[in-house]
Amino acid sequence: MKKQKSSWWRGFALAVGVVGWSFTALAQQPWPSKPIRLLVGAPAGGSADSLARLLAEGLQQDLGKPVIVESKPGAAGVLAVNDLLANGKDGYTFLVIQGGIVSETPLAYKANYQPFTDLKPLAQISRTGLVLVANKDVPASNLQELVSYGKAQKDGLNFASYAAGMKGHTSGMLLGQLTDMPMKHVGYKGSPPGLTDLMGGHVPLMFDGLPTSLPLIKAGKIKAIAVNYPTRIAELPEVPTFKELGYPQLAQAGWFAVWSRPDAPAEVQQKIRELALKHFQKTAVRSRVRDMGMDSGGAATSQELMADLKQAYQQQAALLKSINYQPQ
Repeated sequence: MKKQKSSWWRGFALAVGVVGWSFTALAQQPWPSKPIRLLVGAPAGGSADSLARLLAEGLQQDLGKPVIVESKPGAAGVLAVNDLLANGKDGYTFLVIQGGIVSETPLAYKANYQPFTDLKPLAQISRTGLVLVANKDVPASNLQELVSYGKAQKDGLNFASYAAGMKGHTSGMLLGQLTDMPMKHVGYKGSPPGLTDLMGGHVPLMFDGLPTSLPLIKAGKIKAIAVNYPTRIAELPEVPTFKELGYPQLAQAGWFAVWSRPDAPAEVQQKIRELALKHFQKTAVRSRVRDMGMDSGGAATSQELMADLKQAYQQQAALLKSINYQPQ
């Protein structure tokens, strides 16, 4: 009987050892051992999607594993964030989205995440801004003429934005406050429907992202009045900045980054950061980013990027409070 028990325990211990060894072997598999997911919190074909595909090209070349870009539009990026938070702990799911996911979305929508603790920007991959565009028949070719025209209208001017409560909305309201020009916001679900109505003459103005407006500006279908970038845009050298026009309050450029969960493996976070920064400094990639109306990102650390977003968050909160905006 004792011999049987002894044999049983030896067998059990051996089985446990084999299972333990198997789990250890799995845990020690080199990263990456399976495809990597890049989530995009916007529709396919947009600037975030294009940047994610550029990043995917570089990661696949360097890592030798498939990198899958998945579009998760909806709720200003909240759906994509939820996917990242549910699946990103193992270091195989990342997110490509603007910094506004931290500094704007939680103020504009009833988001179910903590912006400054649930998300971590690993690398800034591009910098961009907004452009004030007008219907081509609006009788103004510069900001001074536009303000004079707007003040002459009985009810001021309507302006479109790609989403209520976001920077395209508050930039228009701030412009109205700074110039004493009555401005009424018309919110759209994304840039395309707003730009369609702008071209059709249903709204005279729009604050829009440079990547979506740039092709229409170049085609002469709409006209650019000013950009909120710190410097003039290479693709639109004739368009002044709000800062040089005397409105530095409107100089609020944004950026795109690749994000992870803060508790993803530290060595994986560092590897993604290094590869992303390296790829977006390649001459060919910089050229492709510039063609989209953006600049390649800088080497700011995660801490520096978050500090920038905290300041932007406070500014956006103050602007939304000034117009009595309530999260949707």
